[in-house]
Amino acid sequence: MSDLRIAVLGVGIMGADHVERLSSRIAGARVAVVNDFLTEKAESVAAGIPGCRAVGDPLDAIADPDVDAVVLATPGPTHDKQLLACLDHRKPVLCEKPLTTDVESSLEVVKWETELGVRLIQVGFMRRFDDEYMQLKALMDADEFGRPLMLHCVHRNPAVPPSFDSSMVVKDSLVHEVDVARFLFDEEITSIQIIKPATNPGAPQGIQDPQIAIMRTSSGKHVDVELFVTTGVAYEVRTELVGEKGSALIGLDVGLIRKQSGRWGGQITPGFRERFGRAYDTEFQRWVNAVHRGQTTGDYTDGPVAWDGYAAAAVCAAGVESLQSGRPVDVSMVDRVSIPRA
Repeated sequence: MSDLRIAVLGVGIMGADHVERLSSRIAGARVAVVNDFLTEKAESVAAGIPGCRAVGDPLDAIADPDVDAVVLATPGPTHDKQLLACLDHRKPVLCEKPLTTDVESSLEVVKWETELGVRLIQVGFMRRFDDEYMQLKALMDADEFGRPLMLHCVHRNPAVPPSFDSSMVVKDSLVHEVDVARFLFDEEITSIQIIKPATNPGAPQGIQDPQIAIMRTSSGKHVDVELFVTTGVAYEVRTELVGEKGSALIGLDVGLIRKQSGRWGGQITPGFRERFGRAYDTEFQRWVNAVHRGQTTGDYTDGPVAWDGYAAAAVCAAGVESLQSGRPVDVSMVDRVSIPRA
């Protein structure tokens, strides 16, 4: 079986990581084409990879006959056009979140793919591939905790870029907990409220940080999330499940615990790449394997699909509305079974 020839669109921090990952740790694939709006950056990346070349236009990169599959690490506003091009050319694609930046275009992508009758789009919600999340999901599926009742989540960043605003706390940070809740509970989120505590004095002017999200699922399960993206400390992601027969907590960074000179402690993960690096590797290897299998199965995914990207977009849109109003907002989504199939 020959290696998949991958085009990586966007070679900033995330895309460059994926290029390195595909080139050094993923079996069955190689990076054949790279693209970035900064042409010199793309050319520099391509020069360091045997057999790779830079292509100036992202749509040309997708259409390139030497490309079998695509990784989208481009800015969110470009995703809808690029995803539709991947569908037009029947190219499997791993798309970093968001699927698109608004609910309407996300639904359009879902409908277009459904009409093709083939599953080509996988969305990069990497936490589903993290060892701890996978272990928790397996225990829940085995009924170890009885009926799941609640999730308590913490999502903290040391800092965010200057362009970050209050709505991005919902759309860029909370979106991961939205997918985690849907993944673990295996049901949709039907309402959300964003509560605004006292603002961190160290947050950039105009950003509401921290925020508290309260979500409810279709069967009445409760999810609360502390979002605090300017802690100045480190990267912390924790999830606690509470069920009728017990609870479980993941994300404690329990590595070496040191006791010395009257002190007790360990090391906090500095960033998302360190915390979820292994999850990204697992995600990409499973995706590459799925694309190889897709030639016979018609399903080129092994993980969250376009519908999951649409569902997350719908919840986050309701979250932004709640952020502005302070009131609970019902999540508006189409019925999945109502989408026409080819």
